[in-house]
Amino acid sequence: MVLAGPSGAGKSRLAQRLEDRFGWPTLRLDDFYRDGDEPGLPLIHEGANAGLVDWDHPGTWHCEDAEAALLELCRTGATDVPVYSISESRRTGAQRLDIGDAAVFCAEGIFAPDVVRACREAGVLEAAYCVTQHRAVTFWRRLSRDLREHRKPPLVLMRRGLALARAQRDVVRRAVDAGCRVATGDKAFTEIVAAHAGDRQPGKRGLAH
Repeated sequence: MVLAGPSGAGKSRLAQRLEDRFGWPTLRLDDFYRDGDEPGLPLIHEGANAGLVDWDHPGTWHCEDAEAALLELCRTGATDVPVYSISESRRTGAQRLDIGDAAVFCAEGIFAPDVVRACREAGVLEAAYCVTQHRAVTFWRRLSRDLREHRKPPLVLMRRGLALARAQRDVVRRAVDAGCRVATGDKAFTEIVAAHAGDRQPGKRGLAH
């Protein structure tokens, strides 16, 4: 289950609701970001944050590593994934992600549209959603979260948030072009629950189909 969408739109919340309902684990694609001191990272060229790393550009993450981990999870049920600190802009460790007997897992992150094609071609794509809200709601949720987690300095977060609000339509369009279905988190949850109404609950063995 691929969950794409703007930062702050509710992807992680939807993934958590699906884990609570069905026991589906989550692969956090944002953990595949590049370290902030790597050479050649794309920069912001306009606006108040000009000169800073453009962390919303797909060139700031390891797409091939993320795809490899995702497909290994599908094949073997386990893989090693990085642990990434957004506030420090670097990997701080690694951990083993084991999905156990889960027949479905979620892969969520702002660059999730980039893995849809590989999943589809490998025959492992359950569904792909672009989670979205009104951009004012997304802006406030994102800013509240980023300030709470001290992800970046407050002024940077405010400026970045305004830029992302203006770019939200482009983010959604890119996800749609990749094959994602647009829905709010609540609507996506309702559709997924309906599609898997016969699935067994967490803690019980069984396939999703």
